Amino acid sequence: MNSRLRGRARSLALTEENRRWWTLAAMCFALFMIMLDNTVVNVALPSIQRDLHAGLSALQWTVNAYTLSLAVLLVTGGRLGDIFGRRRVFLSGVVLFALSSGAIGLAPNDSFLVAGRVIQGIGAALMMPGTLSIISNTFPPEERGKAIGTWAGVSALALAIGPVVGGFLAEDVSWRAIFFLNLPVAAGAVAITLFATAESRDETVPRVVDYAGIGTLTVGLTALVLALVEGNAWHWGSARIVTLLAMALVGLTAFVVVEMRTRYPMVDFSFFRSRSFLGANIVAFIVTFSMFAMFFFLALYLQNILGYSPIQAGIRFLPMTVVIIVMGPISGRLADRIGPRPLLVAGLVAIAGTLFWQSHLTAHSSYSFLLPPFLLMGLALGLVMSPMSTAAMNAVDRTKAGVASGTLSMSRMVGGTFGIAVLGALIQAVGRSKIDQRLPAVPAGVKDQLVQGLGQGTAGHHVSAQVAHATTDAYVAALQAGLRVSAAVAVIGAILAFILVRGRRPQPQSEPTVGEHVAETELAAQPARA
Repeated sequence: MNSRLRGRARSLALTEENRRWWTLAAMCFALFMIMLDNTVVNVALPSIQRDLHAGLSALQWTVNAYTLSLAVLLVTGGRLGDIFGRRRVFLSGVVLFALSSGAIGLAPNDSFLVAGRVIQGIGAALMMPGTLSIISNTFPPEERGKAIGTWAGVSALALAIGPVVGGFLAEDVSWRAIFFLNLPVAAGAVAITLFATAESRDETVPRVVDYAGIGTLTVGLTALVLALVEGNAWHWGSARIVTLLAMALVGLTAFVVVEMRTRYPMVDFSFFRSRSFLGANIVAFIVTFSMFAMFFFLALYLQNILGYSPIQAGIRFLPMTVVIIVMGPISGRLADRIGPRPLLVAGLVAIAGTLFWQSHLTAHSSYSFLLPPFLLMGLALGLVMSPMSTAAMNAVDRTKAGVASGTLSMSRMVGGTFGIAVLGALIQAVGRSKIDQRLPAVPAGVKDQLVQGLGQGTAGHHVSAQVAHATTDAYVAALQAGLRVSAAVAVIGAILAFILVRGRRPQPQSEPTVGEHVAETELAAQPARA
């Protein structure tokens, strides 16, 4: 008995052999917290509305404020980690995230709540690139796929249980408990990181912050993401949206000009000379374009067409996310053995097939129709997510891991925002056409309200049976069209992944140098890193 206890104690003690696994645990703790807050808040919005007497705009910004600050600052967070130390910046983000979570839990009004969500997003932007860059610096290339697979599985787990946990806490405890839950998770992440994680930074550059680059990128991305988030509500041709898109164009153009001229840029555009890095970022954009839109609009379908409650709808997504959790580590190990390209291509083809299958749903489809494509989508996403991250991180020198991770995360966030915006606009356009056909005698102003209700999931309330049936059929027809568009986008992603991403697995105990990834496209005969 004593020998067993001593054996277990030795396995828990920090050694050079197990240090990287303790580090992986710390990164997974933090990632779990970030991803949980992407979904856990949504089901608590009615409780927040009642408790704080919040208006619809405040509820929307409870979600959007977090998404906006996170998406805009991901690259900045990754670069700051490269300059000042990834562990230091990561821990700063964890502490900021925890403190803002505690403040939100004590929020006296909706303005305080929204401000806290902005700060929470900033903390997440400092943390999230750090999780992937620290893993990349801790694990050698031939083991990175396995580690990133575990990392991706934890992400899927958090997304899966978010609606269930949020619904339970909001109904049986308090919506405030959702945010207090982050405090013990953050404490665990800090403790394990201090215990096991070694500091790393980009030793090839001085500790110089590219303030001009941060400023122009922040302005450009803020304007772009805000336009995408509000485009359907404010109307795409309105003065506000046009102004935001113009600001985005000016800001992002200025960012490119600044980065090309500064001595120590925040983003080294030579990264994109690597076919694998470029391909991984394109895949990240396309996957989240399809995935986020599918989640968002099918959640509305489950609740507003099939009549499920938010918790019931969340539970029905669980089989898909369980498959992702299982497949993440498996696909990570496969990427270590055969390279990421076959997995990315197969996964994107499966995503396209699944979306096309789902596009045949009707207003009377049962869950038995949706379950098989949900399971297939879980398999497909599990095949894509880990190899995508592995391909990107193996394509650059690990001294640049922070900004590379931030760039990949930004591609994912912006892709998801684009997907919801584009499919939202498409659903409104197709829905308007169907409503015009079914309800020709209804005044134009009423039709506009019905179309807006399609996107918000409110169509059919307090209206006649004829109008309710017409709006239901319009939403389903529009959703079918949107899912087919997403399927076509996924096919394009599969083609680009096959063309761009290198097919061979990484060589053991070898790292790409800056010169290698810059010249990768010209030296096709060299062993590929991703």
